[in-house]
Amino acid sequence: MVNTRSDGGRAAARRAAGRPRDTRIDEAVPEAVMEILDEVGYGSLTLEAVAARAGTSKPALRRRWRSRQHLVVSALARAVGTAPTPDTGCTHCDLVAGIGTLGEAFTSTVGRSVLPGLVADLAHDPQLEKEFKDAFFHPRRATTAEALRRGIDRGDIRPGADIDLLLDMLASTTYYRVLFGHLPITPELAEDVVSVVMAGIATERWRGEHGRSHHGSG
Repeated sequence: MVNTRSDGGRAAARRAAGRPRDTRIDEAVPEAVMEILDEVGYGSLTLEAVAARAGTSKPALRRRWRSRQHLVVSALARAVGTAPTPDTGCTHCDLVAGIGTLGEAFTSTVGRSVLPGLVADLAHDPQLEKEFKDAFFHPRRATTAEALRRGIDRGDIRPGADIDLLLDMLASTTYYRVLFGHLPITPELAEDVVSVVMAGIATERWRGEHGRSHHGSG
C-alpha cells in the first residue's frame, strides 16, 4: 500500500526546494526598512510595516530574517556598505576615504535613530551580535586594517604599531558622536581624526611629507 500522504509531502518539499528565491524581495525589503527607520525610528519599526511597504508578507520576511532586529542589521549593512578602504597608494588618503564613508553613512537621521537602540539589543542577543559583526562590523574593520598594514609596508607607519588599537581610535569618534549626539559628524571629521592618529604613529619620513602641509592648511 502506497503512503500517499508521505509521497505528497515529499513532492511538496521538492517543489518548495526548487522554487527560485524572489530577488525582488531581497531588493525591496532593505529599502523599505531604511525608509521606515527614517520615518519612525528603530523602536517603532514592525515587520508588518516593512512587509506592507515592500509589497510582501510577514511570513516571507520571517523565512529570511529571524527577527526585526536581524532585518535591521541586514538592511544597515546593505545601506551603509562594507566597501573596502581604497588602495590609492597614499596611506593618509586611504584612511580618510575609509573613515569618511562611515561618517557619511551616519550623518542621516537613520544613524542617530538606529544605532543606540541596536547596540543595546546586541548586548542581549549573542546571535544578533554575531550577525552584526559578521555582516557589517568586521568587513569594514578588515579593510581598514589592510590599509594600515600597507602603510607599514610603505614606511608611513611605525613597524609594530597596534593595529587593533588604531582601528578603534580611527572609528570611535564617529560612533561616539552617533551614539551620544553631543557633536556633529562634520565633513572634515575624517581628515581631522586621521591626521591626529597619524601624527602619533607616523615615521619621521611621513611627518616630513605631511606635517607641514597639514599645519599650513589651518
